[in-house]
Amino acid sequence: MKKDIHPDNYRLVIFQDNSSNERFLIGSTVETDATDTWEDGQEYPIAYVDVSSASHPFYTGQEKVMDTAGRVDRFKQRAAKAAEARKKKV
Repeated sequence: MKKDIHPDNYRLVIFQDNSSNERFLIGSTVETDATDTWEDGQEYPIAYVDVSSASHPFYTGQEKVMDTAGRVDRFKQRAAKAAEARKKKV
């Protein structure tokens, strides 16, 4: 690897997928205060993510609804209102 191309805060970080509980140890500059122990017994900073290659439908081949903010419910409500409005016009 080339020297002096990474930022000063570049270090190994544990990324934990919230949906699959899979963990990855990757070099990163992400800011985090929490730490955890990795398989090698050393402490590393840990960052929590909602989607990773362990849970994303493109990589897993399984369709999964990931709705952390209620977006799907709001969309279904809007679609139902639109369908109702179309029925009233006809």
